[in-house]
Amino acid sequence: MEAVANLRYLRISPRKVQIVLDLIRGKDVGTAAGILMQTPKAASEPVLKLLKSAAANAENNHQMDPEKLYVSACYANPGPILKRIQPRAHGRAFRINKRTSHVTIVVSER
Repeated sequence: MEAVANLRYLRISPRKVQIVLDLIRGKDVGTAAGILMQTPKAASEPVLKLLKSAAANAENNHQMDPEKLYVSACYANPGPILKRIQPRAHGRAFRINKRTSHVTIVVSER
C-alpha cells in the first residue's frame, strides 16, 4: 500500500526541485524530514510540507504505521511556463521563462 501527495504549480523550476528530491528518495520519513530541515535550498520548505502531507495521508487514510514509512518515489514534472518579456537594447525584447513544477511524493510501508 502507498500514499501519495501532490503539489501543483510550485513556482520553482523542476530542475531545482529535483536536486532536493534526490536527497530524500528511499529514506525513512523522519530522516528525510531532518535532511530537508537542514538543506539550504528554496525548494526544501515546500517539499518538507508535502512530505508531512504524504505521511499524514498514509496514517489517516490508509491506516499505515508512521514509524515504518519511507519515501518510495518522488519526482518533479514541469508545469506551465509563465512567459515574460525583458526590454533590451535597440528596441529588442528578450523572453524570460518563469518555470513551474508539479511535485509528487509517494510513501510506503517497509
